[in-house]
Amino acid sequence: MEQEMDKILPIGIEEEMKKSYIDYAMSVIVGRALPDVRDGFKPVHRRILYAMNELGLAPEKAHRKSARIVGDVLGKYHPHGDSAVYFAMVRMAQDFSIRYPLVDGHGNFGSVDGDSPAAMRYTEAKLGKIAVEMLRDIQKETVDFTLNFDETLKEPQVLPSRYPNLLVNGSNGIAVGMATSIPPHNLGEVIDGAIQYMDDPEISLEEMMTFIQGPDFPTGATIIGKAGIIEAYRTGRGRAKVRAKAAIEPMDKGKQQIIVTELPYQVNKAKLIEKIAQLVRDKKIEGITDLRDESDRTGMRIVIELRKDANANVILNKLYKHSQMEDTFSIIMLALVDGQPQILNLKEMIHHYIQHQKEIITRRTQFDLKKAEDKAHILEGLKIALDHLDEVIKLIRGSRTGAEAKEGLMNQFGLSDRQAQAILDMRLQRLTGLERDKVMEDYQVTLALIKELKEILASETLINDIIRDELTEIRDKYGDPRRTDIEEDVNELNMEDFIAEEDVVITMTHFGYCKRVPLDIYKSQKRGGKGISGLSTRDDDFVERLIITSTHSSLLFFTNKGKVYKMKAYEIPEGKRQSKGSAIVNLLQLDSDEKISATIPVNKNCQLQYLMMATQKGLVKKTQLCQFERGRKKGLIAINLKENDELISVRMVNDDQKIILVTAKGIAIRFNEKDIRETGRSSMGVRGIKLKKDDKLVSMVVSEEDGDLLVVSERGYGKRTDINQYKVQSRGGKGLYTYQYSEETGEIIGARLTYDDDELLLINQDGSIIRLDMQPIPCLNRRTKGVKLMRTDENHYIISMALVPRREEDPMDKGIDEEQEEETEQKEEKTEIENQSEE
Repeated sequence: MEQEMDKILPIGIEEEMKKSYIDYAMSVIVGRALPDVRDGFKPVHRRILYAMNELGLAPEKAHRKSARIVGDVLGKYHPHGDSAVYFAMVRMAQDFSIRYPLVDGHGNFGSVDGDSPAAMRYTEAKLGKIAVEMLRDIQKETVDFTLNFDETLKEPQVLPSRYPNLLVNGSNGIAVGMATSIPPHNLGEVIDGAIQYMDDPEISLEEMMTFIQGPDFPTGATIIGKAGIIEAYRTGRGRAKVRAKAAIEPMDKGKQQIIVTELPYQVNKAKLIEKIAQLVRDKKIEGITDLRDESDRTGMRIVIELRKDANANVILNKLYKHSQMEDTFSIIMLALVDGQPQILNLKEMIHHYIQHQKEIITRRTQFDLKKAEDKAHILEGLKIALDHLDEVIKLIRGSRTGAEAKEGLMNQFGLSDRQAQAILDMRLQRLTGLERDKVMEDYQVTLALIKELKEILASETLINDIIRDELTEIRDKYGDPRRTDIEEDVNELNMEDFIAEEDVVITMTHFGYCKRVPLDIYKSQKRGGKGISGLSTRDDDFVERLIITSTHSSLLFFTNKGKVYKMKAYEIPEGKRQSKGSAIVNLLQLDSDEKISATIPVNKNCQLQYLMMATQKGLVKKTQLCQFERGRKKGLIAINLKENDELISVRMVNDDQKIILVTAKGIAIRFNEKDIRETGRSSMGVRGIKLKKDDKLVSMVVSEEDGDLLVVSERGYGKRTDINQYKVQSRGGKGLYTYQYSEETGEIIGARLTYDDDELLLINQDGSIIRLDMQPIPCLNRRTKGVKLMRTDENHYIISMALVPRREEDPMDKGIDEEQEEETEQKEEKTEIENQSEE
């Protein structure tokens, strides 16, 4: 008794309960309930697929009894209940439970009505075609293996998973103190999102959702609103409101019926019909005269007939409210990362999958390289034997045993043990001339393969290319259209809905201050006026840019460094007419030496296809507008610039338009936009005009077949010239004179294509703005200096110009003081006389 007492250790019950419960909890979390982020499987699903693969149940082979499969899984890898294994396999075969079924079932595998599958002795199964992609290359040491429960066999810790299965098929599980609920997604969308993430790891969630729109349930239905999806993708937790697809159809005698064809994910059809019948019995929903299920193998069809006086839309809304015709899917993106449970957002899930694929490709390449090197080693031995064939034959014939022959080959020709054995095993047929040529050819091919495999291992770019190509191949092979529609929730208001759509003027100063002001604040004045104060700035600051657009338009900000940023016009803070505005660095993440050089407003109805860019050194580039649809906080590369060059202008163009480039010294060239070949975002461009050493490009104009080219100099001179005076040339030429440049006029600051009903806004360095009618500005020949448009002095040159479409006369315009108007007219007349005398 005393000896038995020595074996008993006193332990506090609280300490023992803590330890035992934590061990149990971790066993459930890691070993049963949660999927691995890399392949998206819980252990039971992984073991089922691996056991079926070991049984040789390929898609092209015959089905095998489910009981045999379950028995193998239980006996070899998963020592738990047979019903748990069988129902896990059944779920992987149900096309209403899993988006892309991994098991091809034969027999009764249950139904959407909640019917149980037949017993495992009656059903048969084999691997589905897409399941092969989960197991591909597993024999090439791509994943780690571990001992099974009785240490008699080995099983994979994770599957190669050649597509992002965790997102594609989703997962559900309840562990101890935590749960996971990851919805299924469309295979093509997820792969497109993964490829885009590889191209741009800093891609924003908004950009990612242009590829991965949201969950795509196997039962279809409709997701209402994106707010819950966005929250789930951003934080890992969210809710999706899913609604059945229903249509109202007319019947005889003026009656109507509601036809339900798709239900929310995991909703039991039979129980739903029972619930609707109960709602009718309890008179919570009135107006339903008949309810029946007409579903068959061609699809789902629930018919709800209504009374003649019933309002079908009201009843349908009540069905959504009181039954599971509208359901909420809770999203909890919890998965195991290196054995630890973590809540992951969308980008993190894709990141871990891509890292897994990089490891798979690396290990597969290392395996293939080792096999290739072993083969090359043997071929080198055969090559030596064929080169010394007579000596080898003589040595082998003179040996009494195989061991003696092997030893002789190794000593005489410096062969390894494996090479010598390969020579001894070589058939006499290999000694023919044709077979000898095959050995040499095989050797050269193997050496080339070794070189290629080593290059792959040495280059992460090549590994990424392989992943991208293989994902694209799977997408093209197994991808299908989206089943679940996503509609806006009428209760979800976009920020844009709170912003009135109106025309605005956006000004930007030299030191990077911007503001948004209603366009109507600037009154129309007569030519030669002094202008009204546009804003109050620092003593050494001045307005550089003025853009006219709508509050609902998007703005593309192109910088002198060749980058582009995107934001909505209403996101720019509104300011008063004389306020300086907000610093652009608070709105865009600009570098210290980066400044805005062009701003393009893009509205949702924009039909233009291309953006044309021009640099200070005369280079031009054409790129599709769609390549700038997504923006990044840190900006995107818009053009690849040469050293000491800057981006000075960006314009929208369509097919068969003409481009005019204007330089500071008054030279212009006009050519067809088709002369510029379309290139990608990060390309450099081609020469647009051949510049003189002391000249630079200042403006680019997209011209039509009519209109006038307006040029304005820094000292306030300007004029219009008929566009037809500029003949169409080939790009890259020296151009024609478009202005009589002199020290009096100063250099050209800009050019625009104008019409008689346009209005012109000019702004100088002190922030003063003047608004002019276009008609009084004279239309003159190319080589003239024009007339005075705005008074300037040595410290306040004109630095920006913009055109305003003709609008109805503002009542406020009539309030101009008569004395001021008379004084302006007198100065205008005096200026015209001076100009005529100079001419």
